[in-house]
Amino acid sequence: MNNQYDLIIVGGGPIGIACGLEAKKAGIEYCILEKGCLVNSLYNYPLNMTFFSTSERIEIGGIPFVSNNVKPTRPEALEYYRRVAVSNRLSIHLQELVESIILTDGHYRVQTSKQLYTANHIIIATGFYDIPVMMNIPGENLQKVTHYYKDPHFYAMQKVLVTGANNSAVDAALETYRKGAEVTMVIRHDKIGERVKYWVRPDIENRVKEGSIKAYFNSCLLAIREKETDIQTQDGIITIPNDYVIAMTGYKPHFDFLRNTGIQLSDDDLLQPYYNAETMETNLPNLYLAGVVCGGMNTHIWFIENSREHAERIVKNIVSKKEIALAGIS
Repeated sequence: MNNQYDLIIVGGGPIGIACGLEAKKAGIEYCILEKGCLVNSLYNYPLNMTFFSTSERIEIGGIPFVSNNVKPTRPEALEYYRRVAVSNRLSIHLQELVESIILTDGHYRVQTSKQLYTANHIIIATGFYDIPVMMNIPGENLQKVTHYYKDPHFYAMQKVLVTGANNSAVDAALETYRKGAEVTMVIRHDKIGERVKYWVRPDIENRVKEGSIKAYFNSCLLAIREKETDIQTQDGIITIPNDYVIAMTGYKPHFDFLRNTGIQLSDDDLLQPYYNAETMETNLPNLYLAGVVCGGMNTHIWFIENSREHAERIVKNIVSKKEIALAGIS
């Protein structure tokens, strides 16, 4: 197997695939390395999830995405990106975790869980869905607690506590409620999150108003035990019986990986990685960022629809550098 590439793309999600498409179009020898399955983050989304964006806004490489409805579903997205990857015969190595990237003598050494690669250029398009933001409270490590919600049927006829107030939390609360769960929401602020999908907001607000879903606003979880949870409310600490906790507390990029690679992060709470907005190049030469990883803790800034253009910017910069190098040689 050839382990030397001009470009290695870390991450096989929609933006990583978009980078692969642009690289192939430009004649760049590339390889995409993905630690899980193809579009691994999308695969781990809730089974019934509907995208906020319309299908044409999450297409990549100018390849049409036709869905049954205006807003595509998770299964439709998985099928679309799979077809894009297969039909374009993209070079993708799946189930291969990138463990380290080291700049040595003007080239990058990329060590994975399987082998060692070398590359002249690197694109990191790893997203942010792999590491949940922890609550750091007693009992968070219990088996009854999950930071990933998949299927509502599992929670039928159970007492379910959902913490969070944005799309993932609202979807989990509504879906489990409709499967017969007794649902309680714990929300840090005084209302449902501003970013909740507009067609879903009236549903959750009405369920809370009528009491079908109990919601504690301006509240937070204090502790979790096998059969109950403690909640800090405006009126003091209460304890409620509970079978499962769905902690939709958000996710964050793999900051340790970025630091260990040598990418500069801002020294505030946002941990914003440094990159040139025009070229997407980081403080390391020929190492680029693409997609939501660019936002640091501001994970709601970048989406497929507004970061797919990163692929074009990066490949354009790589090609430009090559042309300048060739001109210098001649």
